[in-house]
Amino acid sequence: MAKVFKVAIAGEGGQGVQSIAEILAEAANEEGKNALYIPNFGVEQRGGVSIAFVQVSDGDIGAPKFQKADILIPVSPRAVSRTKMYAGKDTVYIYDNSLIQEGEVKDNIVGLQYFDVTPPCPTAEHPNADLPQDLIAGEPKTCSFTKPGPGIDSAEIPEVKKIVAIPANDIAKNELHPRVFNIIILGAVIAATEVLPMDSIKKALETKLGDKFKKNPELRDMNFKALERGYQLIKNAM
Repeated sequence: MAKVFKVAIAGEGGQGVQSIAEILAEAANEEGKNALYIPNFGVEQRGGVSIAFVQVSDGDIGAPKFQKADILIPVSPRAVSRTKMYAGKDTVYIYDNSLIQEGEVKDNIVGLQYFDVTPPCPTAEHPNADLPQDLIAGEPKTCSFTKPGPGIDSAEIPEVKKIVAIPANDIAKNELHPRVFNIIILGAVIAATEVLPMDSIKKALETKLGDKFKKNPELRDMNFKALERGYQLIKNAM
């Protein structure tokens, strides 16, 4: 019986975890594999943490939901706390240990969950003076809700098979661009599972973002660089 890779990714609304799952499912289908993606917003539909459940296999996929993930990736402190039940003794646990954290959005703020990428700027509270916008010339300004933080409390990490910490948010903001944070995570997923070739992920990115890439080829370069960066972070750590 073919193995079913079970991946759960969780983060704040706006971090793009649902986009990661969509791209994984798209790439898997293009490779002729079976894929099942279920977004879970729960009460967080109004602005907080969301979870993306993805299963990929060369064979049949049974139940649409799973109890324990093979790969569990919470990318914010709240996501760490809210995904403990999906961690098991065979789980590989990848978390973002950045000292730059995504701002938390209160559940009574409607609509922010629907931003798949960093929302546009400026806003009254975030004039966006700190972002290296020149890295993607011609793109509209984006507003990051990131802020300095203490990082993940190690006491919150569940007992699992293997734990890997990657500073994805720090790298996105300081080396690349906040908008490609989720693409770094996507590269980490591919490295951890090896369930799909990198070329298929790049093709799926072209499908999802091709129009934007045509208008601004620098976006393609930035996304592919982020993908490779995330992949190497995991390969170097595992």
